[in-house]
Amino acid sequence: MDKEIFIAFATQKGGIGKTTLTVLTASYLHYVKGYNVAVVDCDAPQNSIADLRAREIKVINESTYFKALACDHFRRVKKKAYPVVTSNAADALDDADKMLREEATKPDLVFFDLPGTLKSEGVVKTLSQMDYIFAPISADRLVVESTLQFAALFHENLITTGIAKTKSLHLFWTMVDGREKSELYDLYQQIISGMNIPMLETRLPDSKRFRRDLSEERKAIFRSTIFPMDNALMKGSNIRELAEEICSVMKIQRV
Repeated sequence: MDKEIFIAFATQKGGIGKTTLTVLTASYLHYVKGYNVAVVDCDAPQNSIADLRAREIKVINESTYFKALACDHFRRVKKKAYPVVTSNAADALDDADKMLREEATKPDLVFFDLPGTLKSEGVVKTLSQMDYIFAPISADRLVVESTLQFAALFHENLITTGIAKTKSLHLFWTMVDGREKSELYDLYQQIISGMNIPMLETRLPDSKRFRRDLSEERKAIFRSTIFPMDNALMKGSNIRELAEEICSVMKIQRV
C-alpha cells in the first residue's frame, strides 16, 4: 500500500458503540487479515481504547495463562500489537503524523476514535481528513435523525465542496434486534436511499458479547486490542463481514 488510509467510525450520537467497533475492526484487520494497523484514541478525556490496552497488559502480566497465550499469538502472527496513540480531537492529526514518522513498521490503516459529538474542539477538522467514514446507525428515531443530519451536513458542506479529503461516508445498521419488524428497516432504508447516502449491506446484531473484554474469569476473548476475537464468539457477530465489506469499499486487498 503506497499511502496509509485514515478511517473513522463517526456519529453525533453517543452510546452507539463506535469505540467497540474501532477495536474489533482494527484487531480483525491487524491480527487476522494481516494489515498493519494503528489506532489514534482521541476521545479525550476518557480515552477508552488506551485504557483498555492498559488493562489488558495488566491482566496478561498477572496471568500465566494469558501470558502464554500472548506469546503463542504473537509468535503465530509474526507481528507486535498495533500501536494505540493517546490524543485528543484537536491534536489527533499531528499525533498521527508523529506516530507515522516514528513507527518502524508503517501502518496501512489508521483508525481514529473520536468524541461522539461534532461540538468537541477539533472533531470536524480531524474528520475532514479521514479517507473513509463509517457511521453506525440503530433503528431508533432519535439516532436515525441525528445520524442522517450528520451524514447529510458532512457530505454537502465538506465532501462535495472538496473541503474534506473524504472519499466516501457510509452508513450501516448496528444493534439490530432480531425481534424488530423488518418493515421498520425497510421504511428507514427508503428514506436513506432518497438522500443518496450509501449504506453497507452488513448489519450488526444487538449482543452482549460486544462488551466482553479480556478477563481472568473468562478465557474466551472478544473485544481486545491484543488478541483476535475467539472464533466461536465471532460467529454471528458479523464483525468479519463488516471488516471485509469495509475493505471492499476502500478497494484494498492484502497480498
